[in-house]
Amino acid sequence: MAAYRKQYKTIYDRADLYVPFYERCLDLLGEGGRLGFICANRWIKNKYGGPLRAKVSKAFSLLFYIDMENVDAFQTEVIAYPAITVIQRRMGSSPVASTRIALQPDPGPASMARLSAAMLNGGPASDSRVAEVPNVANGRDPWLLDEPLQLQLLRRLEAAFPSLEEAGCNVGIGVATGADNVFIGDLEGLPVETKRKLPLVMAPDLLDGRIEWRGRGVLNPFNDDGSLAALEQWPLFAAFLETHRDRIAGRHVAKKNPTRWYRTIDRIYPSLTSRPKLLIPDIKGTATVVYDRGEYYPHHNLYFVVSDTWDLRALQTVLRSSVAVMFVAAYCVRMAGGFLRFQAQYLRRIRAPHWEAVSEVLRADLIAAAEAREQAVIDEPVFRLFGLDRGERAMVSALADDAQVRPVGQRKQ
Repeated sequence: MAAYRKQYKTIYDRADLYVPFYERCLDLLGEGGRLGFICANRWIKNKYGGPLRAKVSKAFSLLFYIDMENVDAFQTEVIAYPAITVIQRRMGSSPVASTRIALQPDPGPASMARLSAAMLNGGPASDSRVAEVPNVANGRDPWLLDEPLQLQLLRRLEAAFPSLEEAGCNVGIGVATGADNVFIGDLEGLPVETKRKLPLVMAPDLLDGRIEWRGRGVLNPFNDDGSLAALEQWPLFAAFLETHRDRIAGRHVAKKNPTRWYRTIDRIYPSLTSRPKLLIPDIKGTATVVYDRGEYYPHHNLYFVVSDTWDLRALQTVLRSSVAVMFVAAYCVRMAGGFLRFQAQYLRRIRAPHWEAVSEVLRADLIAAAEAREQAVIDEPVFRLFGLDRGERAMVSALADDAQVRPVGQRKQ
């Protein structure tokens, strides 16, 4: 990989090894030449795929994309979903070609034959599994490979409403320590000064839409202002760290700065503990959004949303809605089992109006639906918030239904 990084420009961040193979093969194409790969689909949307997507956008066209999510395409199970991509080098100043997409093909020779005809020849208009999408490749942007009507709605909402953070909401992630077995334990049992530990909420604590705290705590090496605490001022804390010094000092973050060997990977801001916030676990099939009134510090497997303007109960309804699921599903790469990833980069794609633009009646309805169980009850005020018509409501609801996934290990029949 070190050698490839020197030679190939598309290797970025934590790129997989298939990325330089794409680059090399694309460079070998003559005008009109085509490259077809069966490969993991993560690069089409995630961070490390940005330079490769930009390369395709500059001189190539994505002609065909066959989505293999939830299709048992191999004799053994795979971790990442595969996709079939056919990319063509454009000829001279020829325009960018539209992409023909096959959405989750059904296995079987007869079905495959019909799908091939639809993909290659335009096929019968009744084949709903095939869609044609223009302008898929746009610089480094993630490729949105959904049906045209879905993309049309998504783009309309993006043009009409600010992003979540532009609307006054901040998205963050909880603390990573680099040594959870040392820094995390029973809050009451951690033998350090009270100010040097915080109550910690973790993903398993979020049950049935509520926090069922298991009493865990995290060591806090930071002062309220973000500076690192001086060990000589905290003898119990210093003694505990010293008993685990080899483990703590062996972390990469400690080796980079030996004088700060006892810091956590992420800086802890103690004031976040007492601040009301919404907690969202990373990998879920549904939009799990739990309200913390200001009692816990989040672990690194949880994302949090805070706001000085939006009512968090109303925002909870928005983030639990089918509209929010539509945004996340469009931009994220699914994990094995079909699970969506509710990471910060995808949460920030969600749109919301400024709170002052929301009517008093709609504010009350959003707040009232915050803890509702029925998806229709959650969605109704959010659909009004975004001004969706009847057809758009039905489409978004169907998209959310499709995004609800099975438990890990339960396979599609």
